[in-house]
Amino acid sequence: MCTEGASDHWVVGTESPPPAPVGKRYCKCYAQASKLLKSAFAAMTALKSPSPKAIRPDINWLDLPWLVFLAGLAILPPLWEVHKQLVLAALAAVQLSESWMVRRDPKRGPTYAVALKLLLATVLIDHTGELSINSSYYPIYYLPVITAALYFSPLVTLLWTLLASAAYSSYLLPALEEYSLDASGFTILAIRIFFFFLVAMVVNRVVVESRRQSRSYQLLAEQLTETNRQLERAQAETRRSERLAALGQLTAGLAHEIRNPLGIIKGSAEMLGQKVANTNPLAAELAGYISSEVNRLSALVSRFLTFARPLQPELALQDLASSLDRSLKAVQDQWHGEPVLVQRDLPAGLPLVLMDATLCEQVFVNLIQNAFEAMSDAGGGGTLRLRVATANSNGRDGIEVTMQDSGPGIPPALREQIFNPFVTTKSAGVGLGLSIVSQIMDEHHGTIRLLDDTGAGAGFVLYFPLAPDGDPSAEANAL
Repeated sequence: MCTEGASDHWVVGTESPPPAPVGKRYCKCYAQASKLLKSAFAAMTALKSPSPKAIRPDINWLDLPWLVFLAGLAILPPLWEVHKQLVLAALAAVQLSESWMVRRDPKRGPTYAVALKLLLATVLIDHTGELSINSSYYPIYYLPVITAALYFSPLVTLLWTLLASAAYSSYLLPALEEYSLDASGFTILAIRIFFFFLVAMVVNRVVVESRRQSRSYQLLAEQLTETNRQLERAQAETRRSERLAALGQLTAGLAHEIRNPLGIIKGSAEMLGQKVANTNPLAAELAGYISSEVNRLSALVSRFLTFARPLQPELALQDLASSLDRSLKAVQDQWHGEPVLVQRDLPAGLPLVLMDATLCEQVFVNLIQNAFEAMSDAGGGGTLRLRVATANSNGRDGIEVTMQDSGPGIPPALREQIFNPFVTTKSAGVGLGLSIVSQIMDEHHGTIRLLDDTGAGAGFVLYFPLAPDGDPSAEANAL
C-alpha cells in the first residue's frame, strides 16, 4: 500500500517484514496493556451498580462461536506477539459482557460496547504488522461497525463507521513519513473503508426492518387484545340485556297483578278510616298506616314498571351542560342533609347533543342524589366534582360527563354488578336506579362506566355521542 522505492512495496496480502525483536517491544507491551485494561475497567465501572442478582452476566450460547473464531486468530501469526493475545482476550471479555452492559444501562451500554471494541481493534492493528496500515487484521474493525449497526439508528451507525474508518486511516500518517502512497495502495485503502460503510448499512437495514416488523406485530397483538376485550364486553352486555329483557317481562306482569289489589286495599282503608274516624280513633290511625304503606308500595311498583317499560326517547338537540346544571339545582333545592361542596367544570360553547332532556335529567338527578346521600351517610359533607368535556370513543366524537364524589365509594365486589337490577349499596334501596340509568344511556347509544377505583369515592363517566355530520334527523332515524 505504501512504497519507498521498488524494493519496499507493501500491499495487502503480502507477508509483512518480521517484527522487531521481542526484547525491544516487551517492556512497552505491559505499559500499553495496563493502560488498555484500565480504560476498559473504567468504562465498566461507569455503569450503575446492579443488584446482587443481576451482577452475574448471562452468557449467550451464540457468543461461543465468537470465542472459537478469536481463538483461531490467537494461534495465527504473529503467534508470540503479547499485545495481540491480550487484545484478543479483551475482545472476548467485551463480547461476553456486552449483553450484560446493555441490560444494565440501555442508554449508555451500547456506546460502551462499541467504543471498547473500536479501541481494542485499533490497538490490535498496531501490533499485528510492521506497518499497521498493512495489517492483515484490518477486518477486526467490522466488530465495532456491526455492533453499532445492531444498536443504533442509521445516522449514528454512519458516525460510528466514520470513526472506525478514521481510526484505521490514522495509521497512514506515520507510514507516510517513510513510505509513499501509490494509486493501487490508495485504491485498496478506499475499498476497505467503503466496505466498512457497506457492511454497516446492510446490517443496519436488516436491524431497522426487523424492529419495524416487531413493532407492527406488537401493535397488531395489542389491537387483537383490545378487540378481544371489546368482544368479551359485548358478549357480557348481550347476556345482560337478555337477562334484563326476561326480568323486565316478569316484572311488568307482577307489577300489573300487584297494582290492582293495592288499589282495592287503599280504597278500602280510606273508606274504613272515614267510617270510624269519630267512633274509633285507633282503627282510623291504623287505616291511615295501611293507606300510607300502600302508597309506598304503589310508588315501588311504578319504579318496577318504569324499569320494565320500553323507553321511547324524544330526541332533540340539547345543551348537555345546561341539563346537568338544572339537575344539580333540583337536587340541591330538595337536599336537607350535610352540606356538600360542588366543583363544576361546565364550559360554554360545547356541541349540542341529540338527547331526551327529561330522561337525561333523570339520569343526572339519580347519580347526583346518590352521591349526596353516600357522602352524608359517611359522616359529614363532602365534595362532588362535575366535569363536561368533548371526548372520542371508538373513533366517534361526543360529550363526556364525569361525576366524582368523596364518599366511601363502591365495594370492589359490587363494581362488576353495580348496573344490574336489585344491586345496591343502600340499606333501604331497591337497586333499580342505576339499572334505569344504564337503560337510558343505552337508548341514547351512549355508555356509562365506573372510574377506576382510586379509594377516593365513587366516580361515573357518561358518554353521549354527537349527531353524525350535525344532522339530527339522521341520528334520530339511526336510533
